[in-house]
Amino acid sequence: MALKNIDPLSLDDPTEGGEEEVPVKVLRAHSAGLTAAHLCFHDSRILSSSSDSTAVLWDAERCVPLRVFDGGHGAAISECAVIPDRNRMVTVSWDKKMIAWDLETGQTLWTSSLAGLLTSCSVSCDGRLVVCAADLQSGVYVSDAASGQTLHHVSDLHRSTVTRCRFDPQSQRIATVSADRTIKLWDLVAQKTTVSINSNHSNVVSNCCFTNNGHFLSTASWDKTLQLWDLQTGAFWSRGGASLRTGHDGSVSSCSFSADANLLVSSSYDRTVAVWDMSTLCHTLILKGHSDWVTDVSISADKKWVASASKDGTLRLWNIENLEETPEVIEKRRSHGTGIHIVMCEECGKPFSVSRLETSELLTKCVFCRLKSPTRYRPQPPPLMSL
Repeated sequence: MALKNIDPLSLDDPTEGGEEEVPVKVLRAHSAGLTAAHLCFHDSRILSSSSDSTAVLWDAERCVPLRVFDGGHGAAISECAVIPDRNRMVTVSWDKKMIAWDLETGQTLWTSSLAGLLTSCSVSCDGRLVVCAADLQSGVYVSDAASGQTLHHVSDLHRSTVTRCRFDPQSQRIATVSADRTIKLWDLVAQKTTVSINSNHSNVVSNCCFTNNGHFLSTASWDKTLQLWDLQTGAFWSRGGASLRTGHDGSVSSCSFSADANLLVSSSYDRTVAVWDMSTLCHTLILKGHSDWVTDVSISADKKWVASASKDGTLRLWNIENLEETPEVIEKRRSHGTGIHIVMCEECGKPFSVSRLETSELLTKCVFCRLKSPTRYRPQPPPLMSL
């Protein structure tokens, strides 16, 4: 499907393309643009936040709001995050407050007033810690998820606004991206930045996400591209990140990996959602239907559903269960093949095959030559599968 130039400020509703091929449900409860959408609780619920200063917990099957969380914030909620195994969530806002909520009762559990507009939040996988990004001093606050007490305040982490912060799946490091176009990994044990990357992006880095095993990080940017970074081998030091291009006509606002890392979904100010095949690093499907900027995106663990949040005030739930049967994906498969690439071993000269994500750019030796010199090669376990 060919993309056309779209004015991101226009409110005309696109009718061509993905909306006809992919079933979609439109969820309405917010009175202003949405800022976040997260599938949670084994994909049975969706959590959304909005510029209307509220958050909503949705039943994903019935597509109805179960509870509206309001009265806590006095300005736009920039992001929300579930606290694992606690039936709680946190929200952060431009009113400089981070609030923890009880999802069952809707009551606030604690409120933390911090310095600066709060732009992002993330909860560690063990549910113990919350990190939020603050515009003032371009840094982050790491807090106790149970009490809201600030444990670490890292100021001047970046030279400009921190646009997104994310815990890695092991709850050991925090990734931050910024308007200064850099990527940082801050180590919780060492309490310092252990990795700093000057990205390939030519504009603001707006978002980031980890694969479930923590080996790869994807970044989204206002330069209309995404980059893929192999954190395990560190090959980006010499080669930069692998680039994902031509999926969007506008600034990319968000990205999210599937649990098995085979798919990546991204959203954009061009009002679309893109589904990327990680074996080829090419987009296979463009989902159209939102009438304004798409601000956030999430994919279910079983890869059947994509949730998207938009400035148009709606949350959309796209059914991509039959992704492989859509005409656009069939055509992409013909164009790009299976995603398996043949590489010549630099040591023995024999050919061997690799998938794109296991990376034809990063692997240069066949398995037999790698096994002969294990100290020079760090093998990559397969991505963790969802239960």
